[in-house]
Amino acid sequence: MMAAVHLNYRVCDIQTPLSPGLARPRSPRLPKTDARAALQQSQMSPRRAEAYWGKRMVISQTLRRAALLAGASTLSLVLALPAAAQTAPAPQDGVTIDELVVTAQRREEKLQDVPIAVSAFSNDMLSRQKIDGGPNLQLAIPNVTFAKSFYSGYNFQIRGIGTKQTAVTGDSSTGVHFNGAPLTSNRLFEAEFFDVERVEVLRGPQGTLYGRNATGGVVNVLSAKPTGEFEGMVRAEVSNYDGRKLRGMVNIPLVADKLDLRLAGATLNRGGFVDNLGTGDKVDDRDLYSFRASLRWRPTSTIDANFVWQHFKERDSRLRTGKGLCTRDNGPSSVGGTAITNATVRGFLSAGCADASVYNAAAYGTPNSLATLYGIIGFARGLTSGDVYGGTQPKGLDVIDSAKNPYYRAEEDVFTLNVAWDINDKLQLNSLTSYYDGELDARQEMNRFQASTVFNSTTLAPGGLVNDPQLGASNRMSVSDRITTPSRQWSQELRLQSSFDGPFNFSLGGLALRYDVVQSFYIMSNAFTYAAMVANGGANCAPGGSCVYIDPNRVPTGQGHGNYLSFQPYHLDSNALFGEVYYEATPELKFTVGLRYTDDKKTLDNFPVKLLTPGSGLTPGTPPQLTAEFKKFTGRAGFDWKPDLGFTDDTLVYAFYSRGYKGGGPNNIGQVATLRPFYEPEYVNAFEVGTKNTLLGGALVLNGSAFFYDYKGYQISKFVNRISVTENIDAEIKGVELEAVWEPVKRFRMNGTVGLLDTKIKNGESIDPMNRTGGNPNLTLVKTSGAAGCVVPTAALANLLAVIQQAPGAATVTGVSGNPSALLGACSGSFATSFGVTPTDGVAAKLKGNELPGSPNWTASIGAQYSFDVLDGWEGTVRGDYYRQGDSYARVFNTSVDQLKGWANANLSFRLVNDERGLEIEGYVKNVFNKRAITDVFLMDEALGQVANAVFTEPRIIGVSLQKTF
Repeated sequence: MMAAVHLNYRVCDIQTPLSPGLARPRSPRLPKTDARAALQQSQMSPRRAEAYWGKRMVISQTLRRAALLAGASTLSLVLALPAAAQTAPAPQDGVTIDELVVTAQRREEKLQDVPIAVSAFSNDMLSRQKIDGGPNLQLAIPNVTFAKSFYSGYNFQIRGIGTKQTAVTGDSSTGVHFNGAPLTSNRLFEAEFFDVERVEVLRGPQGTLYGRNATGGVVNVLSAKPTGEFEGMVRAEVSNYDGRKLRGMVNIPLVADKLDLRLAGATLNRGGFVDNLGTGDKVDDRDLYSFRASLRWRPTSTIDANFVWQHFKERDSRLRTGKGLCTRDNGPSSVGGTAITNATVRGFLSAGCADASVYNAAAYGTPNSLATLYGIIGFARGLTSGDVYGGTQPKGLDVIDSAKNPYYRAEEDVFTLNVAWDINDKLQLNSLTSYYDGELDARQEMNRFQASTVFNSTTLAPGGLVNDPQLGASNRMSVSDRITTPSRQWSQELRLQSSFDGPFNFSLGGLALRYDVVQSFYIMSNAFTYAAMVANGGANCAPGGSCVYIDPNRVPTGQGHGNYLSFQPYHLDSNALFGEVYYEATPELKFTVGLRYTDDKKTLDNFPVKLLTPGSGLTPGTPPQLTAEFKKFTGRAGFDWKPDLGFTDDTLVYAFYSRGYKGGGPNNIGQVATLRPFYEPEYVNAFEVGTKNTLLGGALVLNGSAFFYDYKGYQISKFVNRISVTENIDAEIKGVELEAVWEPVKRFRMNGTVGLLDTKIKNGESIDPMNRTGGNPNLTLVKTSGAAGCVVPTAALANLLAVIQQAPGAATVTGVSGNPSALLGACSGSFATSFGVTPTDGVAAKLKGNELPGSPNWTASIGAQYSFDVLDGWEGTVRGDYYRQGDSYARVFNTSVDQLKGWANANLSFRLVNDERGLEIEGYVKNVFNKRAITDVFLMDEALGQVANAVFTEPRIIGVSLQKTF
């Protein structure tokens, strides 16, 4: 299936003949009478030829009926077109919609001949539709969404299947490939596309064609290959927010028909979108560049080798998430009839932030710091006297208040070597080698709003000033996070592909992949440092000593115990065999059967968190490693058929069943022995029928598909006591996708897409940290000394609170009466016997019937462009694109804080082109109505107040560009 906007421009210049070793074109279609005559005149006996023809007719009639029935939901639009096709005016001046040649099935084919729901964009298409990078792809593909994640990753979600998982051991549900090579880590969605041949997006489970599994689909970015002609391009662009872009490419033939070199690069510099009131600076800016060198060597007529090196580097104040939103939870004013008169007690009964919509005016609040780990630690050491935030923060999605600006440092190198060897004119062997070396170092203030009250003056903090080695000197609460992820990957893929003249062909492959990453996630607070000073009696100690070592370095080394550090070295070994077999029963009918065997072995080194424990450095836990191995068979089977419907110029009907798989893995359980140490794999049993149609003499392309997914073991993560834990649930997904491109008259073209999606969780339950009581009035939330939560019986807690607050008539208990901090022992069972305050984790929420996160019920886009002559040699093109999606949810719990409103985006552009001079001038407006839509929300751990980190679309961008080709 094609994407509606993907065929919007003439791209004949990029079409290439099918390589002999890559694919065998379908046999030319003959009229039915000619086909019968051809068979009878062949060397077959008349009886055998007639039997063959009869068999073919039976198959054809059977499949025709099956297609009309099974594909009714999508084919009805096509089958209703005969009258329109007969009455519509003939295309003017031979108007036809040219097609891209794609490699979605690892061989070159026209897009309309690929029996897969695939969207493809040429470099020119990306530019015209203002699809600057991966996040904008959602504007042009049905049932696709995109959002950044807190750990500086992304969730590219296809048909409801995405990556709502924060585990370092987790795999992406959407496979990201560069020149066909899978990338476990990458910055491809943070950089912008430049000098690409195509970007292809395959929807649905993949695995029998690509080296890595993907339950949702595959995004494959294919860089432009060197050619045998000298050519070049320079493009300069300026925009508001002090934006500056520069693109360049030069292609140099080194040895005629043997060796070619292509160099390309891109830079992006712009000011920040966000005002930081704390520093007076603009943040969330961009300062990055990418460079690519491609070398193509053809030593013989049968060998074609392509080597690519791509380098990326970024140094700026990119925000990993946007505004931290919070509807403040002050805690209950009474419990079981006992009034809460002590503000500290009330804070210990607070969740920090309440379960409320992020769109309300009250969402510009702050959590009660007494519900957070740093707030409790500061209070317990006398550094604070209560809540430090005051309840409100600056309003506006583009305004934060941080004492320091965020910083973002990323760098990566990707190397790919693809060698195609035509063993003979029937067999081709492909070797694809890749190596990845990347590193990320990013830091930002965790809440992005400052404390409103100062610290108490103490012996160790005279005047309330705490000198923190990492955060500097301050008399207010400061909390920052830092993440580093150095990673390496090597992969080797071999594929053997046939192009026999007979009905049978095949594609067989194997993959070996090794991936290593060390993820370090720090939470740094001057309250933690102060607590370490108190534990040490004010003095630090040498590494290896018996006191709590405070790391004296500005950049933490991981040795100190005065910071929270989740240290996770992870190693992946993945090996796979995969392939497909094709059988052409007739020139119009082809059957496909694919099979895959995967062996995934994941190893996570277990290093428990050492916050405020004596000593220094990190020591392995028990067990020292968590290892999980999964060996699974998956595959797909189906057919594609090219019937002669009479009222279409060309029609493809396909139906497939495929089974997708994504590996399970170890949970980072640390010291929390009660948590499940492993999560299970997830599977998708996918059924899909689709059709691709060309009508009106090539002026109209109309495609559709319908799908049903039985989703087993969907992996979702949540935080439990500052540990990210992945759970498994089952779900059901069904949907319809329609796409069209129509050129009613020459130089005027329209396109549109519609995606309908219905997702439903089938079973499962999980405790929602935002609502541990499940709405049960007989239970009440209480915080622990570590700021985790539990629930206790309301009536029993009321009696305990009366004692703590010394209510009239309440008993006097030593160490409890008049001591609000005693309440922090309730979750450990300290009062289970004496007061009946028996703690439990909470009430599990029933998930059955809820929608999957990031899955709007509908998406739609429409675009139109018109070209006209302006001056001698100049052509003008005006284009507009509009996209909209429906409401969705951020989490599987589907509560108030999870609700995401639908949003829209509109782009406009005007382009002047003079092909003879190689000049192009363009003016554009992106996000015309300047709407900052919330695309996702990530809830922090309950120990951090459960602040909702919202992710937004970009504001309105107005720009102009000048391009010269030579």
